[in-house]
Amino acid sequence: MAYLKRRIDVFLTEWKEDADRKPLIVKGPRQVGKTESIKKFADANYESVVEINFYEEPKYKSIINDGYSAADIIKNISLLDPSKSFVEGKTLLFFDEIQELPEIATSLKFFKTDGRFDVICSGSLLGIHYKRIESNSVGYKTDYEMYSMDFEEYLWALGYGDNFIEDMLAHMKELKPFSDVEFKVFDRLFLDYCVLGGMPAVVRDFVEKKSFEGSLATQRQLMLDYEEDIRKYAEGLDQGKILSVFRSIPAQLAKDNKKFQFTKISKGARAKDYVDCIEWLNDAGLINICYCLNFPELPLKGNYDSSKFKIYLRDTGLLISMLDEEAQDDLRANQNLGVYKGALYENIVGEALVKSGCQLYYYKRDNSTLEEDFFVRTKDSLVPVEVKAGNNRSKSLQTLISGKNYSDINFGIKLCRANIGYQNDIYTFPYFCAFLLKRFLKGK
Repeated sequence: MAYLKRRIDVFLTEWKEDADRKPLIVKGPRQVGKTESIKKFADANYESVVEINFYEEPKYKSIINDGYSAADIIKNISLLDPSKSFVEGKTLLFFDEIQELPEIATSLKFFKTDGRFDVICSGSLLGIHYKRIESNSVGYKTDYEMYSMDFEEYLWALGYGDNFIEDMLAHMKELKPFSDVEFKVFDRLFLDYCVLGGMPAVVRDFVEKKSFEGSLATQRQLMLDYEEDIRKYAEGLDQGKILSVFRSIPAQLAKDNKKFQFTKISKGARAKDYVDCIEWLNDAGLINICYCLNFPELPLKGNYDSSKFKIYLRDTGLLISMLDEEAQDDLRANQNLGVYKGALYENIVGEALVKSGCQLYYYKRDNSTLEEDFFVRTKDSLVPVEVKAGNNRSKSLQTLISGKNYSDINFGIKLCRANIGYQNDIYTFPYFCAFLLKRFLKGK
C-alpha cells in the first residue's frame, strides 16, 4: 500500500534535526494518518523503534506502576517484552493511543531530562484529555496538530509536485488568470476533493480505483466510528446531546442564516444545556467553530461573542456523507456543490483556513444585511473573505472596504468558481486557491 505524503513529514524531519528536541505529542481525530506517518518516519530514522499501543495492548498501562522516571518505564517495558531493544541515541519510543493512558504524559519531562531516547506520543481525542496532559508535562513537550488531508496533500497523492503548488501561488501573487486548461483541471480536482474529503482511507481508495466506488461506505463507517467514540469517551456528559449536536450540523448549515440555533436540535433547547457538548466535539477534533465578531476590527482574539457562532465539520467529505441519498447522487454524479445554499463551499473554505493555521471568525451586523463569512489578518490589516456560490456582486465586502468605520480593512478576498481577478480592492480567486490564502497574504 503506497504511503501518502503528508505535511507532518517535513515537521518530523525538522524535529529530529533539533538538538534540543523535546518529546512530541501528535494530536488529531482518529483515522487522519497519525500512526502511519509516525511509523514511516520512525523506520527511516531510527535503528530501534519501540512502539506501544495502549488500546491494542492494555497490559502496557502497568509500565507507570513504579513511577514515571525513564529508567522505571524502560525497565517495565523490558520486563513485559524482553525483545524490545533500547539503543541509546538511536531509539524512538512511540506511545500510541495515549488517550487510554493520559498519565503517561507525566513521564515526558523525565525522558527529556534523561536524554537517551526520543519519544513521540499520539492518540485520538487528545484534546479531551489535554488539560491533564498539559499539567503533567508543561514545558517538556512539543505539540503538533494533524488534520485530514488538505487540498495540497490531495494533489500530492495524485502525483502533482510542489512545482504545481508554487505555480498556483505565483498566479495569485501576479494576478495572472489561470489558462482554460489549468482552471478546468484544478476545478475538477477540487470538486472531487470536496466530495471525497481528506480522510486518507477514502483518498487512497480513490487514487487506486480512479472512481468514487466505495467512498461513501468508507465515509459512513468513519462517522459511525466517531459516534462510537462519543459513546465511549464522553465521560460526565450527556452522550445523547453530543450526538444530537453532531447530527444537526447539516441541517444548521442548510439554513439561510447559518448561525447555530439550539432550538433546531430540539424544541425548547437552551444554550447552557449544550455548550459543554459543543466544546467536547471541538476538543475531539470533529468540528470547527466560527465565532461572530463584536465588530470587524483588530485584534481578533477577545473581540467576539461566544454565544453567537456557526459550526462546520472538520472534513467536508464527512459532511457530505451525512446528507440524504438524493443530495449524495447529485453531488457524486453532477458535482453540484451549490445545492446546499453555499454551505458546502463555506465548510470547505473554513476547513482550508483552519488547516493552514487560522482561527475562524465571521460578522453579522444586527438589524442589517451586512454579513461576512470569514476574516483573516495580515500584520496590520483585517481581511474579510467572502465565499460565493456564484460570481455575483459582493455588497457586504464592498461596504467593509470602503466604509469609514472599518479602518482596519483595506482590501478583501472573494472566493467563487471564477478565475483570478482584482477590482475595487477585491481579489477574486477560485475556490481551489483557498488553501493558499495565508501564503498569499504573507508580506501584505
